[in-house]
Amino acid sequence: MPSSVTVAELAAYLETIAPLDLQESYDNAGLLTGDPSMPVTGVLTALDMLEPVIDEAVARGYNVVVAHHPIIFKGLKRLTGEHYVERVVIKAIRAGIALYAIHTNLDSVLNHGVSERIAQRLGLEGLAILDPKPGSDPASPTGLGVLGSLPEAISFGHFIALLKDKMDCSVVRHTAWDDRPIQKVAVCGGSGSFLLPRAMAAQADAFVTADYKYHEFFEADDRILIADIGHYESEQFTIKLLEQLIRNNFSNFASHSTTVITNPVKYS
Repeated sequence: MPSSVTVAELAAYLETIAPLDLQESYDNAGLLTGDPSMPVTGVLTALDMLEPVIDEAVARGYNVVVAHHPIIFKGLKRLTGEHYVERVVIKAIRAGIALYAIHTNLDSVLNHGVSERIAQRLGLEGLAILDPKPGSDPASPTGLGVLGSLPEAISFGHFIALLKDKMDCSVVRHTAWDDRPIQKVAVCGGSGSFLLPRAMAAQADAFVTADYKYHEFFEADDRILIADIGHYESEQFTIKLLEQLIRNNFSNFASHSTTVITNPVKYS
């Protein structure tokens, strides 16, 4: 049965957590498909808006998918189903599924943000925004990345083991490191190589992020450990974060995390 909560009211709540004006200029967060006045029957949270995720929402009887990554980035000139983006949009519209993206705006908040969740899983303390936005209010800081410290310094080997265990990743691409202890750590969910100068300026021992290119690893210059854990791996716990936020605020409809693993990268 539909609830009394509309898609617009759900969106308004999410935007109290991560206001749309915090998103980067290239982004496309917010409601992508669906009638804002439509009553919510249930919400499926995901990292990516893909066809199997839409199918799962339909099977559950849910009419909203809230995902971190927006399916529409570029302008769509046609909807013929030739490209996977077109197929997702067509399927969502046909099924009456509202698609809501909460992307770089969720990356840009400390409380309930993507990077905060990484820091929490690693057990970092004394969390602060790594790259604060200009004019950010100290009471509710905004910006990209998070800086924190482990309760005590650990060895390189223990740090890599910690990443694999807490971030559920089988592979870590990283720069060379010696026996220097690691305690202060900078993190950024997704593609965060642009924040390396901020991590180095903060005198972090390690920088955990994803999507590093070959030549970018040289920028560590033996001054910081760069640890690339993979894009999906760095953001996968955002799915449960979104479910918990929605579930804790709305009791009159169901909210679940998708069971679909949308990671396109496989390791053999």
